[in-house]
Amino acid sequence: MPSEETEVVVVGAGQAGVAMSEHLGAHGIPHLVLERHRIAERWRSERWDSLVANGPAWHDRFPGLTFSDLAPDAFASKEQVAEYFVAYAEKLSAPIRCGVEVTSVHKRADRPGFRVQTSEGSLDARFVVAATGPFQRPVIPPIVPDGAVPVQIHSSGYRNPEQLPEGTVLVVGAGSSGVQIAEELRRSGRRVVLSVGPHDRPPRTYRGRDFCWWMGVLGIWDAQTPPQGAEHVTIAVSGARGGHTVDFRALADAGVELVGLTASFDDGVLRFAPDLAANLALGDAKYLEFLRTADAYVERNGLDFPEEPAAHVLGPDPDCVTSPLLELDLAGAGVTSIVWATGFATDYGWLDVDAFDEDGRPNQRRGVSSEPGVYFLGLPWLSRRGSSFIWGVWHDARYVADHIATQRGYLAYDPTDRPDAATVPPKH
Repeated sequence: MPSEETEVVVVGAGQAGVAMSEHLGAHGIPHLVLERHRIAERWRSERWDSLVANGPAWHDRFPGLTFSDLAPDAFASKEQVAEYFVAYAEKLSAPIRCGVEVTSVHKRADRPGFRVQTSEGSLDARFVVAATGPFQRPVIPPIVPDGAVPVQIHSSGYRNPEQLPEGTVLVVGAGSSGVQIAEELRRSGRRVVLSVGPHDRPPRTYRGRDFCWWMGVLGIWDAQTPPQGAEHVTIAVSGARGGHTVDFRALADAGVELVGLTASFDDGVLRFAPDLAANLALGDAKYLEFLRTADAYVERNGLDFPEEPAAHVLGPDPDCVTSPLLELDLAGAGVTSIVWATGFATDYGWLDVDAFDEDGRPNQRRGVSSEPGVYFLGLPWLSRRGSSFIWGVWHDARYVADHIATQRGYLAYDPTDRPDAATVPPKH
């Protein structure tokens, strides 16, 4: 790519980058979207084979396009999601350049704007939008040393049960990824141990409506950004096999062995915190509160929704909860694989600007950073709880595009370029 100029460079062509392109285009703002791989690459190559979206097709989409090959209440496969964003980009004629990696962004010293270095050369932009999202660098806690078991992988590297060697699998993390992977492994016939930490456990459906619908009408998606340090909410929900409510008791009944938070490792023995019952109780309390809040909404609005009393009934705690396993000899238990479903960290090493706090986190409000001209998009809680979800990032992108358009208006203002501008005589 020869040296060139554009008004806005958007880094990343996942859901955030595509949404950003739509709103910039609506404003008529010249821009380029640079993507080092393919559009929506992480959906294709960094997820397991059987993954489906956690929200139904009517919800997990942008306003301008439906899933043409899915029923509204179905759950899109990862390939269908990726192809959806390809189709959306084509519909927009979005100026996306794939196979171009952004290696650095620096503030220009000679004039406003930024110099963007890429794998194909450099370009200059007045504004830069970091739309790389939250899933940039897999996080594996440094607990179990390399070589302690034959295979340790992050959930982003897991594909299917056949990928792992024969033997017991320990899955660490009880959010959506960990629960779905553990369930798939158990259904394949593996012995599975699942390490469960604090989590939310909403119903998949309740009284004839999906939990995404309830989150919307109850205003939960629009909850404001939480206090610093409480950004991540682990939600255990599944769209697999048509969608179902995650029930850890049912997982235990199916043979998944539940343990508490993975705490430490020493001399071949992995130790777990004695918090399994407390973590499940907290998830149950949030689940039941969700149901009560939904019931109150139905009553308050006079809705004729079918009652669902059985949803409020929790079964007895399984033996693995009442008599928790606090340590596991990995070799003795035949553990040959550990799947770490422990989330991701951001990686903005390429963005060399004053837009981060002392801990390296983006210093921003609703995507507008502390460095004028730099924006962030696709992060959890950017403006609300729904910000990192497909539909939520679309709305955040509109706000960022509006902000850029406003800034362009200020920069374009010239008080001498007006028909009524007074002519000031030069001083002698």
